[in-house]
Amino acid sequence: MPFFICTKQKKYLFGIKKRDQQISNTTMAQFELIMPKMGESIMEATILKWVKQEGDTVELDETVVEIATDKVDSEVPSPVAGKITKILFAENDTIAIGKTIALIDTTAAAGGNGAQLITAPVKSEVVEVAAPSPPPQPAAQTSQAIPSAKSDSGRFYSPLVRNIAKEENIAVQELDSIAGTGMHGRVTKKDILDYLQNRGKATSTPSASPAPTRSSFTPPAVSTEGNVEIVEMDRMRRLIADHMVMSKQVSPHVTSFVEVDVTNLVQWRDRMKDEFQQKHREKITFTPIFIEAVARAITDFPMVNVSVDGTKIIVKKDINIGMAAALPTGNLIVPVIKNADQLNLVGLTKAVNDLAGRARSNQLKPEEIQGGTFTMTNVGTFGNVMGTPIINQPQVAILAVGAIRKKPAVVETEYGDLIAIRQMMFMSLSYDHRVVDGFLGGSFLRKIADYLEAFDPKRGV
Repeated sequence: MPFFICTKQKKYLFGIKKRDQQISNTTMAQFELIMPKMGESIMEATILKWVKQEGDTVELDETVVEIATDKVDSEVPSPVAGKITKILFAENDTIAIGKTIALIDTTAAAGGNGAQLITAPVKSEVVEVAAPSPPPQPAAQTSQAIPSAKSDSGRFYSPLVRNIAKEENIAVQELDSIAGTGMHGRVTKKDILDYLQNRGKATSTPSASPAPTRSSFTPPAVSTEGNVEIVEMDRMRRLIADHMVMSKQVSPHVTSFVEVDVTNLVQWRDRMKDEFQQKHREKITFTPIFIEAVARAITDFPMVNVSVDGTKIIVKKDINIGMAAALPTGNLIVPVIKNADQLNLVGLTKAVNDLAGRARSNQLKPEEIQGGTFTMTNVGTFGNVMGTPIINQPQVAILAVGAIRKKPAVVETEYGDLIAIRQMMFMSLSYDHRVVDGFLGGSFLRKIADYLEAFDPKRGV
């Protein structure tokens, strides 16, 4: 996804570095560990936990810090061996990409002579410069130059937000009035920039306007009286909740259903799964077979593989299929199989198993959950026969596959219609009615069903 810098943002991006690796050298023995770039559209990350503390030694590729973005949680490994001499930011601080977050002394690791551990030059390129970049300062010194990290109300503000507030002369009381979309209601860079964009309109009215909110409605009041337990949403659940509400506000949802006879593919899998695993060292599930059919149907109906930008329809030439995966925490994540139409069944099986396994162990890379053009969710995993999923913005359609169950069904034969026990499954497609009408959505869903029903039971592995 391209990232566009507005005029106001240019004032605060003091030389964002194009990151080829996670460090840059300042002396012969000291290296800067910087906040890594976690994706094209991600410009800041929050420090969740320092795994290493000041004075600790660290090995090459050993985890130093755990960070979080609005996409994924990740671990930052050390690119060098050495000793942590300085940690520049505290846990829960939100840091801009490219900022130095810690200093590593490599003298001991280099045998005490200060020899450089990196033979290749460290590349850095300034892509946007509006003011000289100040040298990295410890968190304690930074707080003297900008408003306090916490206001009297106890609300936390990241260094970047505080710096913008100082530059724009935003008082603490005004800062407290801004609605935050970040973790625990924090004000993010986007929140404060959006607020500044509408600030002049707000001050021109006789009465003070309320702070911008993410929705045009007020949620109903909830009583906490009686025998209740209050559980605070974790960061991922907050992001999911916001994304779901946004999707329903953006897209008029329509859902179509179809029942599919998948007897042939069920019998094929039951017969071939052991041979498949022995030959390819992979367990084959129904998911890669479904994704194969979806990719073929998208090729037939490319206008389902689009996004909407105002009055423009952006047709995606790549077929990148996301598969919703449930995490042990109960949250949901959607890893993406890139160019799914170019993979055979073995390739799809390997991709599905790899992404699903690393999703459960929180080992996905940021780029592996970005760039999806269509999403599939398997509600049958939970024993559900059908569902009405919410579109994963900015896509325009999402497929739900239900549980496969044996049912009596009418089978057409050359000798007439017969009633037989068949393996049946419901599929549902939720689609954005702004650009996908009933004919396109229904035809696309039916095409997926046709491919599944026509599965060759004699297919090899």
